[in-house]
Amino acid sequence: MNAFKELGLEDHLVQAINDLGFETPSEVQEKTIPLLLDQESDLVALAQTGTGKTAAFGFPMLQKIDINSRTTQGLILSPTRELCLQITNEMKLYGKHCKGLNVTAIYGGASITDQANQVKRGAQIIVATPGRMKDMISRRLVDISKIEYAVLDEADEMLNMGFFEDITEILSYTPSEKSTWLFSATMPKEVSLIAKKFMNSPLEVTVGHKNMGSKNVSHEYFLVGARDRYQALKRLADANPEIFSVIFCRTKRDTQKVAEQLIEDGYSAGALHGDLSQNQRDVVMKSFRAKQIQMLVATDVAARGIDVDDITHVINYQLPDEIETYTHRSGRTGRAGKSGISMVIVSKSEVRKIKSIERIIQKEFIKKEVPTGMEICEVQLKASANKIHDTEINQEIEPYLNEINTLFEDVSKDELIKKFFSSEFTRFFNYYKKSKDLKSQSGSHPEDNYRADDNSTRYFINIGSKDGYDWMKLKDFLRDTLQLNQDDVYKVDVKDSFAFFNTDASHKDKVLEFFTDFKQDGRFINVEITEKKSRDRNRGGGGRRSGGGYGGGGRGRNDRSNRSGFKSESRGRRSDNNSSGRSPRRSSDFKPSGGGDFSRPRKSRRK
Repeated sequence: MNAFKELGLEDHLVQAINDLGFETPSEVQEKTIPLLLDQESDLVALAQTGTGKTAAFGFPMLQKIDINSRTTQGLILSPTRELCLQITNEMKLYGKHCKGLNVTAIYGGASITDQANQVKRGAQIIVATPGRMKDMISRRLVDISKIEYAVLDEADEMLNMGFFEDITEILSYTPSEKSTWLFSATMPKEVSLIAKKFMNSPLEVTVGHKNMGSKNVSHEYFLVGARDRYQALKRLADANPEIFSVIFCRTKRDTQKVAEQLIEDGYSAGALHGDLSQNQRDVVMKSFRAKQIQMLVATDVAARGIDVDDITHVINYQLPDEIETYTHRSGRTGRAGKSGISMVIVSKSEVRKIKSIERIIQKEFIKKEVPTGMEICEVQLKASANKIHDTEINQEIEPYLNEINTLFEDVSKDELIKKFFSSEFTRFFNYYKKSKDLKSQSGSHPEDNYRADDNSTRYFINIGSKDGYDWMKLKDFLRDTLQLNQDDVYKVDVKDSFAFFNTDASHKDKVLEFFTDFKQDGRFINVEITEKKSRDRNRGGGGRRSGGGYGGGGRGRNDRSNRSGFKSESRGRRSDNNSSGRSPRRSSDFKPSGGGDFSRPRKSRRK
């Protein structure tokens, strides 16, 4: 007997399953489907992305609704347009033998009139994003007052994206006697609040442990100096020639910049973030699914809803602010029973976060060294050889072989092989032969040690942890405000009511000019340069600086005094920073696929 039929599914659904080639139910399907079929109850299911959750709630819903009725009976809320469309397509495939079934997708970026017309034609099931659903309800274009089943898919993702109020309002228009099924990868307090408010004694299904990472994903971290982060990323890509990956950055600005750098260096990369139009997002995702883009650089919000089964690597270019978010990132690989690798590039001060993540996902990270240039050359050479060895012979080449054989008749087999592979090997060898060993840099980090040279300027700023900043948030604020690169701000040390940070000396004039009479929320933000002789004393935040005198802010530029250990600098010229090295991927005959046409215009610098 078919394994899915044993779960209680009817023949027409089992037939659809056979058509799709499914043989064995996943753990979440095996645990959930019988429960939902046997009783009318609420359910909370905790399982990782990529474990087959859509089928777990999709088949029971299809079996329970009345196909002959034109009334909307099922509502599925999902966080993103991509996931909304994906669920809709899957539900249609699951119900392909359900004559008269109408599953309608409601999402932003498309005609609201067309979607309303589809609903009017009789949509038994609506799959929607919260924002567009709320809009259609307010316009009275959809009626969910008679639904029998409500599904919150990727509930933690929706709440992380700020949809709590939208979900609450949408559910307020549904009948209280419906069944609510909540599916989530993690169980933060907001999800628990939704469950308590809208669910009645829900059944609970947990696959693995709460917040636990996928068992098919291995986790690695690479310790580098913060300023070597991008070079480390390129080496990880070069060391994995068949890489098909999602690279996560914390901000839209970093996402765009890293993607642009990769494209410039010859990699097939693309950016996915909130500043792209819906059409640009669609083009990027289409290219990524077609593997024209090998490296998709994305923010956490933009990547939600990405469902591609063949992703080999997830690379955390920067760790997320919320540790639980790592679970979602790593869940993009190791899907559909396949194995995957989640890599993290960290500086020394971030290693403690690795330990926190290990406790949550209940898996251990493997510490690895960034590959050396020669190790990469070896990997690339072997990959090239294997590719040639496995290439099928095109018989259409036969008429040209005599001329080719004549050209190489004085060349031995060994010499021919050397010539053939040297063209590829030489590019990587020339690039990496003089490159520094990033392994030797992994023991130091700009946040932990002061340089002995004079190329770095250290500043005092009158905001600190009392103002809601930790070192990471302050670094992002300074970098985005000053329009600097990710690693141009370093050695960030946040105290209770003030902080210190460094930039290269070339940025000194720009920093001081920008913060002349600079206000945030009506308060002056003062930035001054610390004297070198005072650095060791000030590093611990002790002495006179530990008092509250510098924490209150509110002083204008003209009110500054020459305090001990500080020197006020007059405004000066702004300076820009631009540095990049050519990648071995860049060659005269190589054109990166995808990514290049999808970049938004860069924001102009502050005038």
